[in-house]
Formats: sequence, structure tokens, C-alpha cells
Amino acid sequence: MSSSPTTNSSPLNVLIVGAGIGGLTASVALRRNGHSVRIFEAAEIKTEAGAAITVQENSMRVHDYIGVSRENFRGVPWAGAEIICSDGSQGDSFKWLVPGMVSNGLLCHRSDMHQELMRLAVGLDGQGPPAKLHLGAKVVDCNTEEGTITLDGGEIVRGDCILGADGIYSVIRNHVLGSVVNPQDSGLSCFRIVLETATVHDVPELEWLHGIESGIARSIVSKNGPLRMLYIYPCRNGTLVNIVGIHVDSPTHLSGTSVTTLEEFKTTYADFHPTFLRILDLPVHNPIHKYKLRVLPTLAGWVSGRAAILGDAAHATLPLLGQGAGSAVEEAVTLGCFLPSGTLPEDVPARLRAYEEHCKPRGDFISAESVVQAEKGFSFYTSEELQIKLLAYDPVEAASEFFASRLARRCKY
Repeated sequence: MSSSPTTNSSPLNVLIVGAGIGGLTASVALRRNGHSVRIFEAAEIKTEAGAAITVQENSMRVHDYIGVSRENFRGVPWAGAEIICSDGSQGDSFKWLVPGMVSNGLLCHRSDMHQELMRLAVGLDGQGPPAKLHLGAKVVDCNTEEGTITLDGGEIVRGDCILGADGIYSVIRNHVLGSVVNPQDSGLSCFRIVLETATVHDVPELEWLHGIESGIARSIVSKNGPLRMLYIYPCRNGTLVNIVGIHVDSPTHLSGTSVTTLEEFKTTYADFHPTFLRILDLPVHNPIHKYKLRVLPTLAGWVSGRAAILGDAAHATLPLLGQGAGSAVEEAVTLGCFLPSGTLPEDVPARLRAYEEHCKPRGDFISAESVVQAEKGFSFYTSEELQIKLLAYDPVEAASEFFASRLARRCKY
């Protein structure tokens, strides 16, 4: 797996750590530029959790640009939202406030999105040389100046560029920063469960949920006390219903994801109106997972030498804006724009610093804004200014304009 550095006439040798949404999007973008891309994933079998994801308009522009098949995403157009009090007493409907925008991207099953990005990254029919995926390849060390990573078996792999898309517990981040920055407890946890849409129509008490296939996301929010909400929306061409239960939780040192029980889920929302809890009696499509939600403090930087971080490794966010994956794909396509075909190895450090300059303020803003959404009463749905800032943004156009004005005149090709 080891290799020599690229020569000036060769494509860049890019090492991407992590085969999640951000890592795969970066792989596709850089593959399209003709670069040699290798992806190192610690898991023996890379799968995505059986839950849904909002692929909002800003990130859909990236996916369209890199050649994603919307049909393969099997998404439902996100038409709007409804917020209902947990006692059933009132509700408000919201349409999107960005001028001319009818749908805010797609509501997708995460595994459908991941499978399509994997196809574009490593498949033979994609544009450029297929990326090489190394599963069970755990990275334990990184030299950002020399451009090397070390695997847990002791093997050293050398590249011209290292991208850390390895999540909230990123190894690459520690080496970019020169110190360990641990995620912080947000005080929130969430449950995730997926149901068959067909089962909803068989229950009279769930009439309030009929027509969910139309793409209206529903939030059932606690009327009193600390934050508790059920967030419900369709995915997989409307055949599945995704339910996220976000709630204030006691601090814990546990990390990652755990399988939990339906009883724990029900107990957390026991005072919600019975018509809302009835949905938890339906057969589940997948095991019920519980996540402890954590965030990162604003980092001093995202880049060191030949290494950069993106996505959750750089700015782990809460799901209250639905922009975590969107930020990652924005940053991934920016790296593709800043490292076009013909980029020389000696240009990489400066290009990565430009990437940080361009992307970090927006990534940090989205992360911080996701934390305060609960305090603001989910102002995302009512703030035209915030929606325009997030959803009207074109990552490819913005990166291309930055490159043309700040980098193109300094290129050596």
C-alpha cells in the first residue's frame, strides 16, 4: 500500500481518512480531476446507520455537480415543515422563505446516499481513475509536513495531500492541531427509528401523519420543561418514515451509538399526547439507536502542512439545522475546486490554507448556530435571513470565484 511521492508531471497522490459522506464526496471531486485517491477506513465493513438525512439545497448543488443520480438517492422533495405542541393543542406550518424555492432538497435514507457516493468514488463507470478503498485500515499517526499516515499495523503511507474526514473523534485533527481536542457533551441525546410508511395508514390515531409522503416534516415539541421533540419525515421514495427523538439528557462519558429499547424511547416522551406516541407501537424497520450528541469547540485551524480536516472532524454540529453532512460536502467540493488537474505537489500546502480561509468561517457559523437553535425556538423555519445564508449558497460557484480571484493567477500550470 505504500507509495512514493508524486512527481511534478503526475496527478496528486491524495490520502483520505474516513469513508463517510464527506470523505466519499471529496474522493469523487478529486477523482474527477484525475488525481490518484486512496480512502482509508477503520471499519472492516463500511455501512451507514439505518436512518434518514436531510440533503438540503446547498448540498444538492454539490451532488448535482459531481454527477449524483437523484434517482439513486430515492429522496422525497422537502416541501416544508409543521411544528405541533406535544399536547396536541396547536400547530404552525412553514414553507421555505428563500425566494423562488419550493423544495429544500431531498429527504433521503442515509444508506442510499452513501451507496450512491460510494459508486461514484470507486466504481469503474465514474469520471477519472477510481479511488481505492482500504477497509480495516485504521490510521493511528500522521505527519502533516511530510505527508504521511501510519496504519495500526505499522505501515507508513506517503501522499501529497492528506484529508481527515474521520469524524468527531478524528485522529487527523489531533495532528493538524498538534494537541488533542475532545468533543464536548452538548447536554442532548437522540433516538432514531425507521418505520414502514404503509403501517401508518392502518392506524386511525395516526391520521395526523397521513400524507407524510408529500415531504412535510413534522416536529412534535414539548410544551413545558427542557427540550424534547420528535422530528418525523419520509425517505426512500416515501416508503419509510424516519423518527428522531431529541431530548435533554444527563452528562455521560459514553460515546458513539448504542442500540436501545423501545421502552426507553417511550419513557422519555411519556407525557406526549397519546396520538403522537401511538406511532411508537408500529413495527420498526431497523434497531432503535440512541446517540449522545456532542460538539466541538471552535478550532484554531483546519490545516497543517499537507493535511486538512473537513466535516465533523473540523466542526461537529448538532442536527437542529440538518446541515452537518451539507457542510462536509461543501468543504469536499471546495477541495476539489482548489486542487484541480495539474496542481503540483509543492502547491498543496498553500491551496489547503486557502481552503481553510474560504470554508472555516461558514463551517464554524453553522456549528455554532446549530447549538443555539433550541434556545431560539428553531428560528431556522422562520428566519428568511438564515435560510438564504444556508440554502441559497452555491458551494461550487463560491469556490470557483474564490479560486479565480485569489489562486488562479498564482498557479504554476
